[in-house]
Amino acid sequence: MTQKIDWVLLLPQIPSEPSRHRVAVWRQLRKAGAVPVSTGVWALPAGPAFQDDVDRAGELCRKGGGALAVIDASPRDEDSAAVIYQAFATVRLDEWAEFMADCGKFEEEIAKEIGKSKFTFAELEEEEQSLDRLRRWYRDLKRRDVLELPEAGSAEERLRGCTEVLEGYAEQVYAAVHGAAGGGAAAGEDSA
Repeated sequence: MTQKIDWVLLLPQIPSEPSRHRVAVWRQLRKAGAVPVSTGVWALPAGPAFQDDVDRAGELCRKGGGALAVIDASPRDEDSAAVIYQAFATVRLDEWAEFMADCGKFEEEIAKEIGKSKFTFAELEEEEQSLDRLRRWYRDLKRRDVLELPEAGSAEERLRGCTEVLEGYAEQVYAAVHGAAGGGAAAGEDSA
């Protein structure tokens, strides 16, 4: 049995030209976590957490010379609920899988830098930015995952692992930089 969720169906009506308006609406709906359930029909869980995104999609439709129909929908039976639930779950599972794959790439990148003994602050800063991107992405995915899929827990553990890998790399960078400076402060750093 699928969990009971009320949905909002979104029907963007936008002229086909220029296409940039349609693309902007499509991007906004995807960013919000909406999923296509049929040609021209998107679904999003009902609730205040998504209202700003729905409002923004409506603005983009109007800017493109169209409109956004927003329809509150409560499925009548289990089969109807399953159609929307499955569409939503499939997209969320794909997103979690992609996130996990990027965590793997992050860990591989750190291993590659360690293998090359590339222990520089510039590289460490670049890897910190990559981890920050993963953290933002995780927060966005978690916000959209109202189904609370178990993959979210696995992704959280994987992100924690990435953090630990980066911390280990940072320790090696600091040891290498300070060791190269003869055990004292690295050039340009204050010794406290």
